[in-house]
Amino acid sequence: MIAPSAVRIAEVGKSFGAVKALGRVDLDIPQGELFGCIGADGAGKTTLFRIICTLLLPDRGRAEVLGFDSVSDFREIRRRLGYMPGRFSLYQDLSVEENLRFFAAVFGTTVGENYDLIKDIYTQLEPFRERRAGKLSGGMKQKLALCCALVHRPELLVLDEPTTGVDAVSRREFWQMLKRLKAEGITILVSTPYMDEAVLCDRIAFLQKGSVLGVDTPCGITGLFTRPLYAVRARQKYRLITALRRYPHAASAYAFGGSVHYSDKRPAADLRDLLAWLDASGLEDAGITQIEPGIEDAFMALMELQGETGTEGADG
Repeated sequence: MIAPSAVRIAEVGKSFGAVKALGRVDLDIPQGELFGCIGADGAGKTTLFRIICTLLLPDRGRAEVLGFDSVSDFREIRRRLGYMPGRFSLYQDLSVEENLRFFAAVFGTTVGENYDLIKDIYTQLEPFRERRAGKLSGGMKQKLALCCALVHRPELLVLDEPTTGVDAVSRREFWQMLKRLKAEGITILVSTPYMDEAVLCDRIAFLQKGSVLGVDTPCGITGLFTRPLYAVRARQKYRLITALRRYPHAASAYAFGGSVHYSDKRPAADLRDLLAWLDASGLEDAGITQIEPGIEDAFMALMELQGETGTEGADG
């Protein structure tokens, strides 16, 4: 049985003057899903989320959230939605406890009424409940913002790059929290520039220049990369990338950590010939290992496909 849609986006577009933030975006997110929007800064993630949260009007197309129209039914949507923007937006001069009580009052509830939902998060904040929000660490600000977004038990939780600027431990804890919230039946829509977080979602959408490049499960997305992939290493990394890109059979070559990820136009690369090419380019220490593609590699492949097909995109 297919779950009803929590969010349905149909041909939504948005521009700011001459800048096209979103092209023609289509998305369908079922209830109960942990859905990720992945893309670099300027991909259009924040604009899309603000339209879903009824903070922006689309120039064209239609957005339905929890069965309500984002334009005509915005009040109904806001009652049922929890939103955590990318920048910390709580009251810096209020204490942790005062912020939480204020947001509960805005939604006509109390902290105690839905305490079971935020208990695991709030217990970490409780020792600092009298501290001003502006004096909290990045990880604690993140937890407080999540508590305030959850205090009225929303049906849909929208999180715009919630882990940007926090340490690795806080990032990991945050995603564990999201898994628990999903188990409570809350639909979660989260954006992130971190590809390693994409694998933690049920499905992901890749956004680039205001366009959706692809939507699938993490395994399905990585399956879009169909060429053999190799990690190539040498001391002179820039020279290595240049040499690989000049190789007559090269399909792609891009830096990835300490190596260069290389794919060949042929069904299987001739590694001896490739090593000879690199040696002739002054890279006698080059080494090549075949690897499995990851989320980042799939994203690069989708961007390459977009370029080949001439799909229109825009900054935003």
